[in-house]
Amino acid sequence: MREQLKDGHGRLIGDVRISVTDRCNFRCQYCMPADGLPWLEREEILTFEEIARLVGLLASMGVHDVRLTGGEPLVRRDFPRLVEMLAAIPAVHDLSITTNGYLLERDAAALVAAGANRFNVSIDSLQRDRFFEMTRRDALPRVLRGLEALAAFPQAHPIKVNAVALRGFTEQEAIPFAEFARSHPYEVRFIEFMPLDADHAWSRDQVLTGDEVRAAIDAVYPLEPEPREPSATARVYRFADGRGRIGFINPVSEPFCGDCNRIRVTADGNLRTCLFSAGETSLRDPLRAGAGDDELARVIRDAVWRKELKHQVNDPGFVQPARTMSAIGG
Repeated sequence: MREQLKDGHGRLIGDVRISVTDRCNFRCQYCMPADGLPWLEREEILTFEEIARLVGLLASMGVHDVRLTGGEPLVRRDFPRLVEMLAAIPAVHDLSITTNGYLLERDAAALVAAGANRFNVSIDSLQRDRFFEMTRRDALPRVLRGLEALAAFPQAHPIKVNAVALRGFTEQEAIPFAEFARSHPYEVRFIEFMPLDADHAWSRDQVLTGDEVRAAIDAVYPLEPEPREPSATARVYRFADGRGRIGFINPVSEPFCGDCNRIRVTADGNLRTCLFSAGETSLRDPLRAGAGDDELARVIRDAVWRKELKHQVNDPGFVQPARTMSAIGG
């Protein structure tokens, strides 16, 4: 094992989010234009073997938690094989997947068998017409069937359902989602809308804050806070009557940068030390140029040492990253 990876602010890095593709079968309004984006060429994207090598190296540096994202990771051909490769790395302690759920009905069994042990499924509305309005896909029944297929596996729990909170849209979703969390074995989490949309049309007044959603739910179904775990993104509440939990991820109104332990690798192999980084460090180029593990580790350490203290979304002059969420990896 190598020395623990840490940044210049003393934060220990233990979590990596890896995008396995920039492609997606949805066109969510807060992420992509209706006609999609120009996709990366196949040869630009890291191979499974390259991803496994990076994950093994990062795990040897104390980065034990791995989340696979996209785009939509399940559209990557033979994706369960990658999961199996990463699950076989002894120092990977937690292997999770973020998905829109569209292909879960097909893949849930294979992904659980391959070794994925946690899942986040993105669902922005529980009403079919409003789901279509947000995602531009009439897919809610299929996504809910996929969620049920996944829930049949005890080893896949806890399953989290993520909803992006948009002003003018999510107010109507708060109570139905609370009731969903109370009647199903899922933890619903509301995520504040972040400036990562393809149209660069984000504005603060579109952000429905976690506090506003929580207050609306608490008025109907009283909530009690649970302790926040170190480096956790979500502030979690349990329903006072014991029927389920609900979470709020508030990167705009309550940034959690102070103890951030995360880094990201894009589908084309660039290391990002913050979701909102202005710059990136290529890991693909040294990988393909024949760099040894020590050299790669040095490139990673140098980049992570410069990790931003905070994301600056709330600062004057904030500039939205050129890449969108689908290209960065959720």
